[in-house]
Amino acid sequence: MKISEQWLKEWVDPGLPTDELAHLITMGGLEVDGVEPVAGEFSGVIVAEITAAEQHPNADKLRVCQVNTGTETVQIVCGAPNARVGLRAPLARVGAVLPGDFKIAAAKLRDVESQGMLCAEQELGLSDANDGLMELAANAPVGTDLRDYLQLEDQVIEVDLTPNRADCLGLLGIAREVGVLTNRPVKSLEIQEVKSTILDVFDVQIEAPTGCARYLGRVIKGVDISRPSPLWMQERLRRAGLRSIDAVVDVTNYVLLELGQPMHAFDLSKLEGAIVVREAGVDESLELLNGQTAELTPGTLLITDASGPVAIAGIMGGQPTAVSDNTVDIMLEAAFFQPLALAGKARSYGLHTDSSHRFERGVDFELQHRAMERATQLLVDAVGGSVGPITETVADAHLPVRAAVLLRRMRIEKLLGFALEDAEVERILNGLGLATSAVDGGWSVAVPSWRFDISIEADLLEELARVYGYNNLPVTHIHSDLVIRPLPERVQSLRNIRRRLTGRGYREAVTYSFVDPAGQALFDPQLEPVALANPISAEMSVMRTSLLPGLMESLKRNTSRQQQRVRLFETGLRFVPDGGELTQAPTIAGVVTGRLHPESWSEEGEAVDFYDTKGDVEALLQLTAEPQAFRFTAATRTGLHPGQTAALYRGEALVGYIGALHPSVQASYDVSTPVYVFELDLGLLRGAAMPAFAELSRYPEVRRDIAVLVDREVPAAELLENVRTVAGTYLTDLRLFDVYEGKGIDPKRKSLALGLTYRDSSRTLSDEDVNKSVDQVIDLLRKTYNAELRN
Repeated sequence: MKISEQWLKEWVDPGLPTDELAHLITMGGLEVDGVEPVAGEFSGVIVAEITAAEQHPNADKLRVCQVNTGTETVQIVCGAPNARVGLRAPLARVGAVLPGDFKIAAAKLRDVESQGMLCAEQELGLSDANDGLMELAANAPVGTDLRDYLQLEDQVIEVDLTPNRADCLGLLGIAREVGVLTNRPVKSLEIQEVKSTILDVFDVQIEAPTGCARYLGRVIKGVDISRPSPLWMQERLRRAGLRSIDAVVDVTNYVLLELGQPMHAFDLSKLEGAIVVREAGVDESLELLNGQTAELTPGTLLITDASGPVAIAGIMGGQPTAVSDNTVDIMLEAAFFQPLALAGKARSYGLHTDSSHRFERGVDFELQHRAMERATQLLVDAVGGSVGPITETVADAHLPVRAAVLLRRMRIEKLLGFALEDAEVERILNGLGLATSAVDGGWSVAVPSWRFDISIEADLLEELARVYGYNNLPVTHIHSDLVIRPLPERVQSLRNIRRRLTGRGYREAVTYSFVDPAGQALFDPQLEPVALANPISAEMSVMRTSLLPGLMESLKRNTSRQQQRVRLFETGLRFVPDGGELTQAPTIAGVVTGRLHPESWSEEGEAVDFYDTKGDVEALLQLTAEPQAFRFTAATRTGLHPGQTAALYRGEALVGYIGALHPSVQASYDVSTPVYVFELDLGLLRGAAMPAFAELSRYPEVRRDIAVLVDREVPAAELLENVRTVAGTYLTDLRLFDVYEGKGIDPKRKSLALGLTYRDSSRTLSDEDVNKSVDQVIDLLRKTYNAELRN
């Protein structure tokens, strides 16, 4: 938002130099990005009039002009295409100094003398326009110093507003802020009602009241578009960064800058039937004012007539109904569009306009009448015309409701650290338009229609703090009852889980919670993820039901940058639809590819495999209270290789999956080496093992090894679990130390070698004790699995 300091001072005189005013605005929460003069440094430039213009005898693109300076006529050689008799333009006389310390001297151009230079806007540092001479008003006083005529002793203050301060997207809002910050009165803009001189109206209907709750229209007939807008208006627009187009467009832009209300004008002769505010249907399009043809998506809020769309509501008008040089009658509109109805719409069409910028953030929903009257008066003054009555259509039930907010005196002292005088509280709030009425213990504060960012007491406290001055707040120590929260030992901390994985070579990743629907479908095609109403992009448009798509994108990014060994993990929420509810499940997931160990002269470059990744998961299970309560079973899951996938259970509860990425999924991510992944329910891994003392045995342990042949389909984990149930109380450790399939045994069978370790804390075990347990184990294996002992 660029504002002219001169214009601002017509509303409120801060009584401060420019740099101090800019600092004050910044400290008030409206950051000033920069301050720059409205024109370059120049002198000796006056208003002059071309009284004669002839072709240069020696140059096709030059003209020899006779120019009246008010006291004499001088000859100027000029190459501007718009140099013509009767034009009043800036003249830099001999001796003038232009921006860049460029001094004007008498010269000869192609043997013709020139006593100065007629100037374009760029040459004076007024703008970038350099396509011709700067055209001044026909009644500009010849001979007057240009700096005095245009009042160029002015500064442009550029304010960078945060999205919550839409009320300051008009000079009215900035003036209100400066007034309360400096405790100076703000001029009230008197807007008189423009009396109707004709009865013509244009019917307006609202079919989408949730998006448009108020729409005003007014017919103005007999306007003269050939008449320019007044110079003072053009100058204010230029200083705000807007170029003058024609009087109608200039007036709507001026009201936008002054009051913050976007407006639009249609050529009345090009409208058919009635104005209808509705949402777009299928297969609708509109040629916009910028020449772009927009293919309208269903749900887009539109302004239409009997012929179809004539504007995208709150964003941009259409070319077919635009005001042109031939326009005689116009229909002026002012509306209130709900911010949520327009949020992201302009961006979805590749647009960003001054109107959409304001409507997305919130426009005062009670401003439309004042803006319409103000624009009408400015238009009639500029281009004439006969004015019809205002047509208003309003859906009261869909207008925003501003509830009063209670401000307690004790909360001011508690949260700001000091007691603010009642008079100062009321001065600040009333100055901001927040009407106060005293109640027990504080104030009831009425929130005005232009403040969409105030709804709770804390918002009012923020207003008091910033206006009073952050630098004026007293420095105090925080006083609060700080209670140390207990950390239950039976709950495993997330820090320990992260440390365990980083200790095994993993790096923690943090990915977005919203992902590409196509990537999500590779892992959870059966789930319909929650779609974002306003996505950043099509590739980030749904909430993740798995952490794996985000991690795979990170792995792909790393491998495409020549990282040969990648180990990533992430902890976060999955957003899983469950009927009509949404479950947010804490989850930990990891992806692994490449070498098992970092590259080294002592390593042979062995690649990571399923069992290495399974070992990483088992390391996490060792942090839990009962690691033996978990079991792995063969399983299948979408996106994982069916022959290399296991499900992890704790009792009957599914904890998660571990496995190799399916080759087709791996190819879709353009990764050449095998990828192994795991995804586990973090809640089922948080039970911590409590430290407990166990007396060390003074007696030796006894180990017996047995090898048995069983069918290849027999799960080793199930076999080990059954062995533990019959081995007896002396068994302290059970290991599967060898698995063999191949030469020397039945191709339908495999060999499992078990190591059984026995010990008793009270005596040395005899061979009879150990043999009895081993016999029970062998007997179990024979009966249950048809096992045979290997010699």
